[in-house]
Amino acid sequence: MYRTPDGRTVAIAHDYLTQRGGAERVVLALARAFPGAPVHTTLFDPEGTYPEFGDLDVRASPLNRVPALRRNHRAALPFLPLAAATVRPEADIVVASTSGWAHGFAASGRVVAYCHAPARWVYQSENYLGGPLWRSGTGVALGLLRPALRGWDQRAARRPVAYLSNSRVVRERIAEAYGIPAEVLPAPHAMDPAAERAPVGPLADWADGGYLLVVSRLLPYKNVEAVVEAVRGTAHRLVVVGDGPGREALLARMPGNTRLVSGLTDAQVRWVYAHARLLVAPSLEDYGLTPLEAAAFGVPALTLGAGGYLDTVRDGVTGLYVDGPDPGVLRDGVERALAHGFDAAVVREHADRFSEDGFRARIRAVVDAVGTGPRT
Repeated sequence: MYRTPDGRTVAIAHDYLTQRGGAERVVLALARAFPGAPVHTTLFDPEGTYPEFGDLDVRASPLNRVPALRRNHRAALPFLPLAAATVRPEADIVVASTSGWAHGFAASGRVVAYCHAPARWVYQSENYLGGPLWRSGTGVALGLLRPALRGWDQRAARRPVAYLSNSRVVRERIAEAYGIPAEVLPAPHAMDPAAERAPVGPLADWADGGYLLVVSRLLPYKNVEAVVEAVRGTAHRLVVVGDGPGREALLARMPGNTRLVSGLTDAQVRWVYAHARLLVAPSLEDYGLTPLEAAAFGVPALTLGAGGYLDTVRDGVTGLYVDGPDPGVLRDGVERALAHGFDAAVVREHADRFSEDGFRARIRAVVDAVGTGPRT
């Protein structure tokens, strides 16, 4: 168990550990900032998330005993409020990495919320599903559950004694959803360009010439299909790294100049970034992590000029902004970005400003400043 300089215990909480993404990277950074702290969560799928979690003290809720839910946390949505109530971190201070559930765990001590975004399925339902709720059975079910989920979330939001947001736009959403002020603490990137790289066989013949790159979960709001359509019929090669519910549909529509790879190791991801010419990030994100990962290798990014990218991409310096995820707009943006002439050294220097060392120092300072006892 990690202890602060004055002897108080610290635990970590996260919604669910069932996938590989930026939020899970933050949890690993928190675990390095507070070594020995147990990680509490609702669902834990060791095969679905980063292998480093296998070395940590991860404590999952009883809901984790249901394999189908452990493999598909979206199907667990109706049960997660009850599961969250069974997660009881026993520590003086709990650092909750949250985008919907961990801030509402039944912690015995004080909670510091590191918020990736107020729950998308409650406050941005249509964007989360990629269209109106009535279009699908999932959407209709969410529409019926949403009032109860919103009530649970509003009550849970009163638990933390302090809120941190990963970007300015998330700070605004926290204020809008909860009426609570938050301090911005950008998430660190975990890419070390000097670390080992492992080739990805299906991409070996594209390595020398480079390619456009998308690194994303395959969900409707990520707009990956728009990038595929943007390169259809062009001479550009596109690599998509990701997995998710949209995988099979995307594979069925991919042209010959596009390839999809999933389940890569960290060394393989580093290799993919190192051989890219341009990262394309077409979704409206709460935080823009992948442009920072690409920037660590000197690779610029083409992103929306909105959301978290406003904090992690410098337009004209480390990347270019586009107005929306329309394929035509993205196609034009790709041409402009490839012709722009970015300075790789400047791009890498920008990534260095989002170091894990800086993140660790600030999160420890916040925790050290938190008082004792439950919130009143």
